[in-house]
Amino acid sequence: MSLAFTITLPIADRHRSHRFYRDGLGLEPVGEVAQDGLPEPLQFRLFGEAYLCLIPEEGFGWVLGDRALSPAGHSECLLGRAVADADELAAVTEAMREAGGTVLTPPTHQPWGFESIVADPDGHVWQLYLG
Repeated sequence: MSLAFTITLPIADRHRSHRFYRDGLGLEPVGEVAQDGLPEPLQFRLFGEAYLCLIPEEGFGWVLGDRALSPAGHSECLLGRAVADADELAAVTEAMREAGGTVLTPPTHQPWGFESIVADPDGHVWQLYLG
């Protein structure tokens, strides 16, 4: 049996999120294109059989049932991406900002390593680090 994993996040706007993840993180969407010109579901292959899936908030809430989404400004997880060096970390941080993200922590030396923290347009938080 082959293992496949999907990380699913709620979003407010498919086109805005598509731009952020394609242009900011350099991910390529996969799947059948819907009427709005984007894959449905809006998914990006991370590696192998691991995917990031972005679902409009109302659909995400429907999947969860009676459980509410986290309020704006609250994070239930920290997503991470390793980069090769400080120059790549700075470049990806800037690409994410230009694609609609919010830089929460600019490239900085922390006690645990060199990192930056960027929120996507829906407030999901990404940690870029040297790996």
